[in-house]
Amino acid sequence: MTSLTVACSELILGGQKSGKSRRAETLARDWLAQSASHHAVLIATAQPWDEEMRERIARHQVDRAARVPGMTTVEEPLALAAAIAQHSRPDTLVVVDCLTLWLTNWLMPAEPVLEVNQPLAPVGSAQVAIFLRAIEKAPGPVVLVGNEIGMGVIPMGSEVRAFVDALGRLNQDVAAVCQRVTLMAAGLPLTLKDAG
Repeated sequence: MTSLTVACSELILGGQKSGKSRRAETLARDWLAQSASHHAVLIATAQPWDEEMRERIARHQVDRAARVPGMTTVEEPLALAAAIAQHSRPDTLVVVDCLTLWLTNWLMPAEPVLEVNQPLAPVGSAQVAIFLRAIEKAPGPVVLVGNEIGMGVIPMGSEVRAFVDALGRLNQDVAAVCQRVTLMAAGLPLTLKDAG
């Protein structure tokens, strides 16, 4: 495999099974191979809501450990800004996988705090601003993985449309502060932005 260049910050977007996580893992593997003093931390946002999700998480952990054995995993479903601030160092690459589940955890928590039929409240602009500042201030490289879900049919339900809109806004905000933005399709990267 060809070695990839790590940017100060990179947003990797794509559809389901497009190769997003694999690209992030390759960046982490290459970062670790550059120096014995390098570290890599994965901040996982998934929560084991049901049996299928528990099995999926376990499978990803096993696969990731085989592909990038030196990467540490930290589970943080909500406090991404604090997790980036805590784990980012000049010698440490931080991978966040994934922004879509992070947004889901805020907007559609497994244990709802909203009453039934109450519309989704958008993630607060102050909260997003804190997250974006954490990316910009990170002393080491940060790789963020997220889904691009706005390229298909317009969803039927208002709640789903609100989520698609919120994710689209989040992706735009994160893309604006990242040095590099990559769109993955069929395992192939397309560079949308490279300010490096």
